[in-house]
Amino acid sequence: MGFEPTKAYATGTGGPVEFEKFCRIDLKLAPKTASDHARQIKKFLLKVSGEPSEITREQIRDYLMSFADCSATVYKNLLSALKRYFRDYLDREDLVRSFRFPRHEYKPITVPSNYDLQRFYAQLNSPVERAVFLTYATTGLRRSEVLALKLSDLDLDKRTIIPNKAANNTKNTWCTFFNQEAEQALREYLLTKKEIAGDTRVFPYTARNMNKKFKKTGKKTGIQVTPQTLREWFCCQMGKLGVPDRYVDAFCGRVPQSILARHYTDFSPDRLKAIYDKAGLKVLS
Repeated sequence: MGFEPTKAYATGTGGPVEFEKFCRIDLKLAPKTASDHARQIKKFLLKVSGEPSEITREQIRDYLMSFADCSATVYKNLLSALKRYFRDYLDREDLVRSFRFPRHEYKPITVPSNYDLQRFYAQLNSPVERAVFLTYATTGLRRSEVLALKLSDLDLDKRTIIPNKAANNTKNTWCTFFNQEAEQALREYLLTKKEIAGDTRVFPYTARNMNKKFKKTGKKTGIQVTPQTLREWFCCQMGKLGVPDRYVDAFCGRVPQSILARHYTDFSPDRLKAIYDKAGLKVLS
């Protein structure tokens, strides 16, 4: 018989609700990450017998075994939740110490050509689709970050985006920019944007909504484009335009890896904007 989640919710001992709160407050994880961890733990507790304090390493091993053939990403997310639950929350590191994260095999990425992106863009039917597409392609932001952007994060005149981390649940993004093509598309879209009470986002849509729109266009053109594809295209294109990796990483919200980049590089908005503009990134021409 599996663990009764209602008991954990009632007692607050080892339950998903309290674990999610722990992730948010104690570990300072992003709300989405905390929620994902809690969901993983709830599924785990429903599959094992006994109270959380009585769970054994062998039970965890058996549970992980059922995910052995899953993708490295799925397995990593599951193990990350289990490690934080037992090691950090229940203070039972001995149970998860021996489990290792899977190695990611390097697979060279293939990004669409500029011509393919232009063909794809030409088939987008609405101002919001065109604005979303160009925002992804010219900022390097993650899918969730673009859809979480608020109007207050956007400066159209300076073509600058400074996400509100607390509100938007971003990871490390400091600031990024968009080109004149995206500026024009955004201005055209905002003129047609319908206000939704209580929703101050630039794009009041779910990831599922936007994925459907992109998939529909992909079927018409035979070109598969996703937010991740556009993020990868942005990085490759900026590299071709001579932008140093550390600045591309900054635009995309990745933490600089080297000591030199972390402590001796000017990442001020003015400096980053100058580098972005000098690159002259274009999507449609």
